[in-house]
Amino acid sequence: MNLELKNPIIFFDLETTGINVANDRIVEISYLKIEVNGNESSKTIRVNPGIPIPPASSEIHGIKDEDIKDAPQFNEIAKSIAKDFEGCDLAGYNSNKFDIPLLAEEFLRADVDIDMKRRKFIDVQVIFMKNEPRTLTAAFKFYCDKNLENAHSAEADTRATYEILKSQLDYYDNLTNDVNSLSEFSSHNRNVDFAGRIIYDENDVEIINFGKHKGKSVEDVLSQDPGYYGWMMKGDFPLYTKKVLTAIKLRGLKK
Repeated sequence: MNLELKNPIIFFDLETTGINVANDRIVEISYLKIEVNGNESSKTIRVNPGIPIPPASSEIHGIKDEDIKDAPQFNEIAKSIAKDFEGCDLAGYNSNKFDIPLLAEEFLRADVDIDMKRRKFIDVQVIFMKNEPRTLTAAFKFYCDKNLENAHSAEADTRATYEILKSQLDYYDNLTNDVNSLSEFSSHNRNVDFAGRIIYDENDVEIINFGKHKGKSVEDVLSQDPGYYGWMMKGDFPLYTKKVLTAIKLRGLKK
């Protein structure tokens, strides 16, 4: 079904140095512009972010520092992109949470005046999630073709979860029937604490995973910002997170 358009719409995607909207930068932007009459045009532009691309990010999108060393920085192309986006509504996948906020940050850093709030935003991922709910009841129906009776009772939910996992092993060829493999596959991060406030990076270094120090080594933060430890210990953080933080602090004092 073709889109009914009152304005041109741009579908776009960003490849970036990371997932921190405030601090990370664009390394590639690709956009497909659909005119009201259905005509299409597209552009893909590599961007020099002005900061190193972490290896973990390069593994995802395949773009390395040497690939963009001669590419323009965003402030050099921002006006051209803003002109292409002028008068257009915007669409993407997970774009409301990530791509649009990060693009807005880049325009602000480039001192390009573009009123993103005047656009209509379509996030295809949100439509997907709302129409294919990721609840336990929905998963039980999808994988096991059964209705979950007494949903939200602990006994029914635990039994359903067990049956879903067994069905997932039958359903997906990329799953290995091994607890270690399943644990790794179902984790977004390698958490140091259970809450995921502190995680391991690719070099097994403990990293802060939230707030103003997100992405920084815990040891570096404790050394450079002495008040941070006290703030966390007095704050509303899980006891186990505080235990982990204390262990790292004590380890650092012994060095």
